Formats: sequence, C-alpha cells, structure tokens
Amino acid sequence: MPPPTRPLVLRGARVVTMDAARRIIDGDVRIEDGRIAGIGGKGEGGRGKGKAKATTVVDCRGLVVLPGLIQAHVHLCQTLFRGLADDLPLEDWLAKRIWPLEAAHTEESVYWSAMLGGAELLLGGTTAILDMETVRHTGAAFEALETLGLRATAGKCLMDAPAAPAALREPTDRALSEAADLGARWHGRAGGRLRWCYAPRFVPSCTGPLLRAVSDLAARADAVIHTHAAETPVELEMVKRATGHDELSYLDSVGIAGPRAALAHCVWVDGEGIRRLAAQGTSVVHCPSSNLKLGSGIAPVPEMLAAGCRVAIGADGAPCNNRLDAFTEMRLAALIQKPRRGPDALPAAQVLELATLGGARALALEQEIGSVEPGKRADLVVLDLSGPHAQPDDADLVSRIVYSARAADVRHVLVDGRIVVRDGQLKTGDVAEIRREANRQARRLRRVLTG
Repeated sequence: MPPPTRPLVLRGARVVTMDAARRIIDGDVRIEDGRIAGIGGKGEGGRGKGKAKATTVVDCRGLVVLPGLIQAHVHLCQTLFRGLADDLPLEDWLAKRIWPLEAAHTEESVYWSAMLGGAELLLGGTTAILDMETVRHTGAAFEALETLGLRATAGKCLMDAPAAPAALREPTDRALSEAADLGARWHGRAGGRLRWCYAPRFVPSCTGPLLRAVSDLAARADAVIHTHAAETPVELEMVKRATGHDELSYLDSVGIAGPRAALAHCVWVDGEGIRRLAAQGTSVVHCPSSNLKLGSGIAPVPEMLAAGCRVAIGADGAPCNNRLDAFTEMRLAALIQKPRRGPDALPAAQVLELATLGGARALALEQEIGSVEPGKRADLVVLDLSGPHAQPDDADLVSRIVYSARAADVRHVLVDGRIVVRDGQLKTGDVAEIRREANRQARRLRRVLTG
C-alpha cells in the first residue's frame, strides 16, 4: 500500500529526534506523503504540498515521539515455537526443536507465525525489522508483512551443506534460484516498505560455493546479506575444523562482509575480529536476551563501539527470548555490560542509537529511517511515559526511554506516515483472529515434538 497523501500532524509532543545534534524538541511533527515534512512549534511543522489539503491532527500533548525502533535480527517463522525450546544450548536447541519445527511449517503456519510476531512488534514500537525466515513458504511471511504494515527486509533461509538437517537442506542452485525469485516478486512492494535480502543461515549449514554466490548476487542486486556468526565456541570450532579459518576471516574470504552484511550475535570475537569488523563496515546485531537465554555469552559491544563498529540490536526469535520487545533489549543491552566494563560501559544514549540509527544502517536504510528529520520516512513511535514506573517526568528523557519504558507504554505507531497502532490498538489486523489462528497452527506444530 502506498503512503497516505493526507497530511498528518502529531501535535504538541516532546520529540527525541536522534538527529546529528541529538536534539529534543517540543512541538509538532508534520507528515506529508508518508515522510516527515517538518518539526517544530505550532505553525512551524511544515506546509509545502499539503497546504490546501485537509489535515489529520493527533493530539500528542504530554507524550513523547521518537524514531520507530528497528530490530535487525528476528525470525518471524519461529514465533509459533515460543515456549517449545527452553533451557537448551544452541546446538541442541536447533537440532532437537527448531529445525524439526521449521521443517513442519506449512504456508498457513508461516503466515500466522509472521502475523503473530508482526503484531507483537508493532504494538511494542518496532517499525522495521531484518527478518530471516525458514527454507520454505517465505512468500507467506511477506504476505503477512504486507497486511500488517511493518517495514521489513526479509529473506528465505539458505542451507545446502551436508551438515544441514536433511529436512531443510536444499541443492545450492535451487536455494539461490528461489531466493532470487522472491526478490523479483517482493523487493520494493508496498511502496518500498518491503525489501528482500539473502539469508544464509550460518557457515556450518552452508557450502563455500553458496556463500560466494550469495556475495556475488547480493552485490549485483544491491541487497543486504543477513546471517549468524560467532554465536558459540562450538560454532567457532566447527568452522575452524571445516575451513581451516576462524569464522570472521572465512566469511570475509567468501565476501560476506561490508556495509551490506549484517552478522547476528558475534559474541565470541577477539580484538582482531573486532578490528576486522570495524574496517569492513560490517553491521553486528546484538541480541542480549537470546545470548543470555541460550547461555551463549555476552557480546563485547562496548569494545566494538570503541573500535568504530556498526552495531544494531535485535530480539532474535520467540523461542530463544521469549519476547520480541525492543524496550527489553535496550534495557538489557545497557545493564549486562556494567559488571564487565563498569557502570558507564554502555550509556542510555548509545543504546538508543543501537535501536534506531544502528538498525537503519544494518538495513542499509540510514538515509530513510532511524531519526526524526525532514525528508525521512515517517516511521514513528509515540510513548506515554506518565505511568509511575517512568516518573518523575523531569528526569533525563533518554534514560527514561531506555531504562524505564516498556512496550505497554506505546500509544501510537506510524509506518510511512500511516497509523498502524492507535491508542494501543493494532489497526491493521484483528488481534483476536491472529491469536486464534496462531494457536491453532501452534497446536499442530507441537504435535511434531510430542509424536
């Protein structure tokens, strides 16, 4: 659906711009044709093409406007697996739970899994994601994303190595062909809101020829590459044994590096690896809840940022989190570094950047989203921080957002200037229907594990 043409004004908010000066402005945000036309006091929010048009006004007095939150690593196909893979290390989590469940997916179950996860994301203030689906039925996930109005860059999972699970392993040529077909169908749909990426799962499940082909094809198509890296010591050892290289240098050798590569986790990287990532401009996606729940470790994010790495944030999937809540990820990202690096290791302002501008860079959309500035797409979140947990109201605003705010504080959400959540209610889907159909599909999938 193209952006709406009727101008919209968010009236009287406190605006956390995340612009270069990190200004916080009291005033209106004016939106025209899906983009931010201006920010400022009443009468300063921009006129332009919308001068003669009727304008929708949303009263935001006493509320906070910030850029839509961006999660650069999620698996919407796994939302129905929530609670089915608890208390397992990554390797068992994959082999005993996730891969059998992904293999049992149908087009219908992928659709409702994406609808459930997408609804949770929007209601919690996430407006854009980088999503890795499973091997089959990725078109169904795109259909759900188109319906819900979430901005998404999504890709079909690629696995062709002998070590990959037989039920999900594909011939290299077929995997690449299907990925390209998805790009031809979905890239640029919904007024550019939907985009496609290449999504090789991780080195142990992919052959060298597939990874090199992904690098070449992504370069030709100007597409993002989304994969996992350095999540556990077991993974590192598997890659070393199979390739003779450490994982980051191997990925570099096959072309999975640079500004259009997003590597989820990167928990087990040393100083040399951090310097490599910084020099490449590769995005690291920090997933604090997932890394803790799976026992993978704590990524050295302060060291990465100090070296100049690009870092984003993500919840990962529902079975290893178990929430898709960007506010939880921000708070946890800040807190877990303090015992290792001191109380000022990762300040609130830096964490908010991970969830906005950092995510925009990982999606290769930094010119379009991630801050509230004229000309950028109107992906915005309106928060009500009047609850006791976020008071007093004269405390530092960014601190209140990172350490105190929660998903339930989200009042309104806009994507491309379209209101997709209003007064805490999803406007692009029937939550009762989503819940009912998702539970129906989840019960079927659960039988895969119980026999």
